[in-house]
Amino acid sequence: MLFSQNPAAQKRADFRKALASGKLLAFPGTPTPIVALMIEQAGFDGVYVSGAGLANELGLPDIGLTTLPEVVSRGRQIVACTDLPVIIDIDTGFGEPMSAVRTVRELEAVGIAGCHLEDQENPKRCGHLDGKSLVSREAMARKVKAAVDAKIDKNFLIIARTDARASEGFDKALDRAKAYVDAGAEMIFPEALADEKEFEAFRKAVSVPLLANMTEFGKSKLLTRTQLEALGFNLVIYPQTAFRLACKAVEDGLAELKRAGTQESLLTRMQTRARLYEVIRYEEYNRYDQSLFNFKL
Repeated sequence: MLFSQNPAAQKRADFRKALASGKLLAFPGTPTPIVALMIEQAGFDGVYVSGAGLANELGLPDIGLTTLPEVVSRGRQIVACTDLPVIIDIDTGFGEPMSAVRTVRELEAVGIAGCHLEDQENPKRCGHLDGKSLVSREAMARKVKAAVDAKIDKNFLIIARTDARASEGFDKALDRAKAYVDAGAEMIFPEALADEKEFEAFRKAVSVPLLANMTEFGKSKLLTRTQLEALGFNLVIYPQTAFRLACKAVEDGLAELKRAGTQESLLTRMQTRARLYEVIRYEEYNRYDQSLFNFKL
């Protein structure tokens, strides 16, 4: 109740088994624990923690300003409230290969099921913006190898993301992806692919599982789960969908509150108190509390 009942090692083992099933797994993103609860209750396969989402929730742009302690702390909070596997964005690994080693160890310790690191230079940029600079293929391969070697649990998943498609072109992105697989990457995240043809070509060329990023307002066409599964992709993330929905609702609601001077007209657009209590399992906590304090002096 208070914490996830599914041990971290079991979450990772179940995640690996699901990846091998051939089914496309869907991981909506959240920067907050309560949305992770709603993702689980909606029946999704796992939870994704977006670097952009965490930065934006802190009121920051996605340019590498978040720190390892902030990311680990939020990861711990989200892992604790859901029985689903959680994968997390670690940007460029918070430094050079030794920093990536520490990052993986920290994430494993709090129960994360896997992470992805990217081949951008700092200050990094959102994967769907122009003007990104990349480290060399060899430098990224060294960092990937360090991250893979750092694992204690063999089921912790190391995902290598390449941003080369927008900066260097499709062929260079494929070349980098193959080098990262050779370095030990267990899944490839090809950022900002344009259309079905590019997704299909990447699948044909890369042997390990592939992650598709279906983020809104970006460079990639928004494909359905059916399309992505037919293209042979293994996991799809929706990094900012929930966050953007929430921010738009808050923005519109505050404008109406300012205009009308009352929230009366907004009540039907709100999650009710009763529904909130269902999501956070208030009644379970109450029953447990009463079972502990049922004695008489």
